[in-house]
Amino acid sequence: MSISPKALALGAVVTLMASAAAAHGYRSGVLSIQHPWSRETAVGQAVGGGFLTIANSGTRDDRLLSGTSPVAAEVQLHTMTMDGGVMRMRQVTDGIAVPAKGSVELKSGGYHLMFMGLRRQLRQGERIPVTLRFQRAGNVTVQFAVQPVGSTGPMEGGHASH
Repeated sequence: MSISPKALALGAVVTLMASAAAAHGYRSGVLSIQHPWSRETAVGQAVGGGFLTIANSGTRDDRLLSGTSPVAAEVQLHTMTMDGGVMRMRQVTDGIAVPAKGSVELKSGGYHLMFMGLRRQLRQGERIPVTLRFQRAGNVTVQFAVQPVGSTGPMEGGHASH
């Protein structure tokens, strides 16, 4: 059986579209993980941040417990809090709630991931693998898109994403 060039081209387009969609959206059961991203780091920088949105379409709460990545010695959960008029970062050791029929955004100034003990520089344009561990959903591996220094969110083709 032979496959027509038109069918091959259509297959290639569908594959590319699926790859582009997977680049910024992931599903695991009732959880949807959208737009995981990080910022480029300087050579020798020991830490970096990770940001994303997690939506839970299920009827039971879940909890983000931890993460791992080959680019860092540790992936920690952190939050920012006000203490005497000063913004302070602290580690979250009991996980981050992902409410049923709700979502949580990990962003600058709030909950976020910290890549501690970076093993190398994070470079703009690359994708770094991070495995997130949830109480109910288990392990979910996603690719964080590394954005330019100073970026305020995930970028798609040079334009801020929704």
